Amino acid sequence: MTQSQIHPSAVIDPSASLGTDVEVGPFAVIGADVRIGRGSRIGPHAVIRGPCELGEDNRIFQFASVGEEPQDKKYGGEATRLVMGDRNVVREAATIHRGTVQDKGETRIGNDNLIMAYAHVAHDCVIGDHVIMANAASLGGHVQIGDWAILGGFTIVHQFVRIGAHSFSAMGSITGKDIPPFVTVDGHPAVPRGINTEGLRRRQFSAESIAAIRRAYRLLYLSNLKLGEAVEQIRQLAKTYRELGCLADFVADSNRSIVR
Repeated sequence: MTQSQIHPSAVIDPSASLGTDVEVGPFAVIGADVRIGRGSRIGPHAVIRGPCELGEDNRIFQFASVGEEPQDKKYGGEATRLVMGDRNVVREAATIHRGTVQDKGETRIGNDNLIMAYAHVAHDCVIGDHVIMANAASLGGHVQIGDWAILGGFTIVHQFVRIGAHSFSAMGSITGKDIPPFVTVDGHPAVPRGINTEGLRRRQFSAESIAAIRRAYRLLYLSNLKLGEAVEQIRQLAKTYRELGCLADFVADSNRSIVR
């Protein structure tokens, strides 16, 4: 079992806990109450502040800031935290902040996510698994992102917005409303442009399932049905195509309404 490799110029608080095989590069700073799981690599000049828990095999690139205090004027120094799962990649100069007591006190990031350079994850966000945030994509506070969603470069998401699983936002999209699962959006403000067909194919959705998702999209956006009526028809489809259940539930539970 290999011991952690810590560069002599790194600054590590005595209360921090590093697993085996962890690498910490030159001039990195790891603060109090930080836990870093086995096999993770922390790049030069990266800063990780606690309370913060990183799982295994994460890679934090140079100049990234992870677990910093939230940019919220209500924040009063409470011991909120950031929790990150395994195998995430946080690229250069990305920023990820801890939660606030006005929410659950926690920012949470799942597994296998790619957060590219200069991206920002604000306080109290919840990100699922296999999410991609391209360069300079930015989340306001309390945003929720479902599994496999992709945010193109310079996408801006308003606070409290939800981004559905398998959705896609084009470069430069700006949204203040929820983006349902499977839907592709672009523009300022973002508007729906169809379903994320290519992404679904890459994730091995069957042609039959993709056709059902396309039919549900038409009910939602092209049928002139009221939103509640469209949801009920999608629920009927979901009896045959289970993947549509998450779409119906997402739309029905939307507090900010969905992109239209």
